[in-house]
Amino acid sequence: MNRFVALLFIALLWVSCKEKNHSESIKTKPITFQHNADLWIIDATSKDTIQRLAIEISDDDYEIQTGLMYRESMEDNQAMLFIFPEPSMHSFYMKNTLIPLDIIFIDENHQIVNIQKNAKPLDETSLPSEKPVQYVLEINAGLSGQWQLKPGDKVEWGLNLTE
Repeated sequence: MNRFVALLFIALLWVSCKEKNHSESIKTKPITFQHNADLWIIDATSKDTIQRLAIEISDDDYEIQTGLMYRESMEDNQAMLFIFPEPSMHSFYMKNTLIPLDIIFIDENHQIVNIQKNAKPLDETSLPSEKPVQYVLEINAGLSGQWQLKPGDKVEWGLNLTE
């Protein structure tokens, strides 16, 4: 009887240690937009609002390094705003970024310094600011031209109090 119990134990152990099917894939949730604040782009000359956007704010090391990576889409009324502790030269690239973007570099006075238009998905080419900036706004490619954004235009934002 002891031999039978021992064999049964070994058989159960062998079955429980058997490898799982490796064809199973890990399902991940898509990264979704987080509406942290509203942002207004204001014409430098007329002082009129050019565009209002819902923005997701990236202001810590992880969020800044990750940005819009792995996202499959973004609505035209959405954007990501990167906030750096102080003005500095910054350069972005599109590694693991799946959607084409316009990258808007903004100084500490909230003025647009320069725009890198139509940044190509997955391209690791460096896209630099032309001067020290403290903020960077990423929008869907082509929108900066459609909205006729230019250096000197202002950007202002406020917290989203509806969430």
